[in-house]
Amino acid sequence: MLTFIWAQDKDGFIGKDNTMPWRLPADLQHFKRETNGHMIVMGRKTYESIGKALPNRENVVLTRDLDYSLEDATVVHTKQDVLDLAQDKDAYITGGAEIYQLFLDEADALVVTHVEEHCGGDTRFPDIKWEKWRLIKREDGVRDAKNDLDFWYGWYQKEEV
Repeated sequence: MLTFIWAQDKDGFIGKDNTMPWRLPADLQHFKRETNGHMIVMGRKTYESIGKALPNRENVVLTRDLDYSLEDATVVHTKQDVLDLAQDKDAYITGGAEIYQLFLDEADALVVTHVEEHCGGDTRFPDIKWEKWRLIKREDGVRDAKNDLDFWYGWYQKEEV
């Protein structure tokens, strides 16, 4: 199963200057819980913004650079390479925008953190046809001293056509 996981603000922004345009430690913990023990797929820029492979996950980095190599992650160069690796696994597409766009038609499920603010940014999630997705679970995030924005988590399944 191929699941997209990301956070976005009310305007669909997911990034600014190759990082997130907000600080929500609760969302980072949510991401860790959701992806722990699974394959995560990211683009080179996303990997480099993190700076290392994430522990307890099979890290796969998709790049067009045929000379790119990493000691702590599997590097692949095509969409088909990712699909072959993800076969019979729960794999999470973790960004960035180009990677989400590339796999948009293959996604089976979405896990979205909805940040209920206009945070701005320079990178938006690709246009998604929300009518093709059904919200199956919603959980409100807790606003507190460390998480000073309103947010909620949504789990979506693709509607059968």
